[in-house]
Amino acid sequence: MPLSPTLELAIDLIRRPSVTPDDAGCQTLMMSRLKPLGFSGENLRFGDVDNLWARRGSGGPVLAFAGHTDVVPTGPEKNWSHAPFEPAIREGYLYGRGAADMKGSLAAFTTACERFVAAHPDHKGSIALLITSDEEGPAHNGTVKVVETLEARQEKIDWCLIGEPSSTHAVGDVIKNGRRGSLHGYLTVQGIQGHVAYPHMAENPVHKASPALTALTDEVWDEGNEFFPATTFQITKIEAGTGSNVIPGELLVHFNFRYCTENTAESLQARVIEILDQHGFRYDLQWHLSGRPFLTDRGALVDATRAAIRTVTGRETELSTSGGTSDGRFIAPTGAQVVELGPLNATIHKIDECVKADDLDTLSAIYEQILTELLT
Repeated sequence: MPLSPTLELAIDLIRRPSVTPDDAGCQTLMMSRLKPLGFSGENLRFGDVDNLWARRGSGGPVLAFAGHTDVVPTGPEKNWSHAPFEPAIREGYLYGRGAADMKGSLAAFTTACERFVAAHPDHKGSIALLITSDEEGPAHNGTVKVVETLEARQEKIDWCLIGEPSSTHAVGDVIKNGRRGSLHGYLTVQGIQGHVAYPHMAENPVHKASPALTALTDEVWDEGNEFFPATTFQITKIEAGTGSNVIPGELLVHFNFRYCTENTAESLQARVIEILDQHGFRYDLQWHLSGRPFLTDRGALVDATRAAIRTVTGRETELSTSGGTSDGRFIAPTGAQVVELGPLNATIHKIDECVKADDLDTLSAIYEQILTELLT
């Protein structure tokens, strides 16, 4: 049985070993399909990262599909049932690194555009694709730089649909209309190194900091709200010591907040410092803000996405802001409405990552229907 155009393209994309930040030719492949449709393409390279901005049309409104060609490392290839970059279809599932996150969505973007443009060559507004190879990595030279470039020349995105794997049990059962913020803290507690047999001549930073760390983990930062779950605090790394007979002279603690709109990065920083200062030890604290929370409330994009899912699948969808961060954190501050819709997320980043083959055709049909809802 012949493969669908969406499945064929997904397979071609998965074959390219595009581990962050290597695009491995994926964007060139996509552009070879988009150019005959009338898309103009720009390669925006920053550092070692390739980004593609492709657009059909010059007027507004602009509906942009956003996604990434880069994938996470495979892990031990011997543990895969099929080589991770040699895609295979078995029992109705497409296996390969990036099948779900997110080369399946990229293929569905492309084939949806092909069918839509064929049916509506004179559609309203513009269709665009913003594709990066730096989403799974540091994300310093990817979408954020493309958005800065677009903003500098006053090129605005009105609606942005990101192909992140949002679905839980069936395609379209969950869409993300927002994300929590992510704030990292890097704490260094200073002590005095010494011999364990002479603790009076040393100062153990682990002992000093432990009550403060307990207080931080026990703190209720907020209760969340109707759109977001409560803010969470998690310690991600603790490191101290040089040997069994040595009291450490320094303690390193890394932690992360996933926070909702009931707090700000600044309010969380202030509360952490207040708690630390209550315990009277010497420390240094550095911060890194990965992204602020964003929310797209009911409006044209959310309504069109829900209507498209209903038309194609008959399914009512749930709005969610759960999960990690996405590149939507760079796009939403420009004023764009942002929604994430993609395949099931059960196997993302795992050994034997896979997606149900038929789901990619369903996803492509939903994307096409969203184009129809908004640009006709």
